[in-house]
Amino acid sequence: MQAFWTMIIENIKMLRLRDILDIAIVAFFIYKGVKLVKETRAVQLIKGIVILVVVTQLSGWLQFNSLSYILRNAMQVGLIALLIVFQPELRRALEKVGRSSVGWFFSPDGLDVSHTIGELVEAAVHLSEHKIGALMVVERTTKLADITKTGVEINSDVSAQLLVNIFIPNTPLHDGAVIIGDDRIKAAACFLPLTQNNNLSKELGTRHRAAIGISENADCVVVVVSEETGKISIAINGDMTRNLNGDTLKRALEKTLCETHATETARVHAKAKAKIKGWAVKKK
Repeated sequence: MQAFWTMIIENIKMLRLRDILDIAIVAFFIYKGVKLVKETRAVQLIKGIVILVVVTQLSGWLQFNSLSYILRNAMQVGLIALLIVFQPELRRALEKVGRSSVGWFFSPDGLDVSHTIGELVEAAVHLSEHKIGALMVVERTTKLADITKTGVEINSDVSAQLLVNIFIPNTPLHDGAVIIGDDRIKAAACFLPLTQNNNLSKELGTRHRAAIGISENADCVVVVVSEETGKISIAINGDMTRNLNGDTLKRALEKTLCETHATETARVHAKAKAKIKGWAVKKK
């Protein structure tokens, strides 16, 4: 036992700062990977992969040659299969990286969102009072061009009157989602992906599940008005807050959209200052 602890102490003494940093980075990526797949279908898939690896190893030890041959050859194409199976999770992870501080470098200049928030709140309140179902998606840093293409292009100024008119029942564009971005109504009657979360309340219908689904795949803000109850909800990052009124909806939109705009504006100003400084240095 003493020899074991002596070996441990000797190994610890051999550690360098570079080794500690290396271990910390690996631990960080493992933690993020576990957090990414937690409470998703990927957990069950990972369990299946672990069982397959164990069975492959056991078949080799027990000299089940035929079974071992089949399993080992199947494992050779496992990496490609994993990329295909985990495509939604990998896409979500890469989008999160793109929304990080590094991703801001490639983002376009920000716009004033106060007008969009005001018109959106006015439309939501009117639709709520008349129990007209609505689904309005506001882009942030992740653009939704692929979703926009599923609907009808509008490309107009954000207007409460227009938003209300789009969702009037039995009109051509009422069934689907409106996509808002860059202070414009980009498209209407768009199809959104439904959430795969099976733990949601049974009270939530297709419209609410679509709102949660798109907010899981992008950093957008989704405003939902229930056709049955007229209640207003907002979905952000896969979480939904329900039973909002005009004031609480406005505060929630300002908290998310204005923070995004402020960060983006600061980045643009810093970039402009760096350019001016660079020009000044060149002139000298």
